[in-house]
Amino acid sequence: MPHSALTPDELQRYAPDVAEPDDFDQFWRDTLAEAAARPVLVDVRPQPTDLPLLDSWDVTFAGFGGDPVRAWYTRPAGAREPLPAVVEYAGYGRGRGLPHERLTWPVAGYAHLLMDNRGQAGQYATGDTPDPHGAPGGPSPATWGILDPRDYHYRRLITDAVRAVEAVRALPDVDGDRVSVVGNSQGGGLALAVAGLVDDLAAVLTTAPFLCDMRSAVGLTDLAPYGEIGRYLAVHREGEEAVWRTLSYVDAVTFARRATAPAHFGVGRRDTVCPPRTAFAAYNHYGAANGRPTPPEREIHVYPFNGHEGGEAVHVRRQLRWLASVLHPAHASTG
Repeated sequence: MPHSALTPDELQRYAPDVAEPDDFDQFWRDTLAEAAARPVLVDVRPQPTDLPLLDSWDVTFAGFGGDPVRAWYTRPAGAREPLPAVVEYAGYGRGRGLPHERLTWPVAGYAHLLMDNRGQAGQYATGDTPDPHGAPGGPSPATWGILDPRDYHYRRLITDAVRAVEAVRALPDVDGDRVSVVGNSQGGGLALAVAGLVDDLAAVLTTAPFLCDMRSAVGLTDLAPYGEIGRYLAVHREGEEAVWRTLSYVDAVTFARRATAPAHFGVGRRDTVCPPRTAFAAYNHYGAANGRPTPPEREIHVYPFNGHEGGEAVHVRRQLRWLASVLHPAHASTG
């Protein structure tokens, strides 16, 4: 699939009816209430980085089931005033890595929390958060526990992502009214999920998001992670109905419909990992079911000749300027 099968005009109108379980909201209320019964912060300790312009901490917070989830917390050195915070979610197969690997947001003046992906580290970056919950399913994270939404890996990971927002708000010198979420690929899907579950975020920034319009995506690409679901179904043919039901509880389009925060999207039109129409499904549905009289502010940037890498540094610059305009409209730069 070297290029999107849909024209630019068709992408702008692509808003499929994504299956939504009748108990979707109750399912997530119950899941998050169970997690919220435990104090969120478990441990916070300074982390040396050899970077004199930044201060970092190794944070452990209680995620799904009270499981300890690791994160790096980094902010400009010596800053004591409450700072707006950015919670970042990593891509599929990545862990949190080392504390000096992702510095864009703290260098830009934000308090930055980078969440580890439970059980996923080792393919592209290191991490140290296990996923101790086992259930019938396939061998990869996208298929762990996929036969039942209560057992599915993404129920746990999305809960962790919500708890990461709670964790950053519990840290000192954070402006809890100005917390944004950001992510690319799987991280972008998690950011959209959090946007639908946390109603007081300052902003959402998502690029090439995974988890969107998932049934369509599984039929559009053989590449991981969607391809892992297709390969599971190629062997477990009898599990198809259960798989689609499970995925309907974690589809980021359904979360996006409930979102209330301003949103910034990015997509490569030649993306063969997360097909561009699936990102547009989330974008075109964004905020449609949040109960407010007007939809939240949103914009999308399309890179016609790019794939899953999207706009890279060009897009990051757009993200920085857009977030500054949302948080500090009187002082934002343009371009």
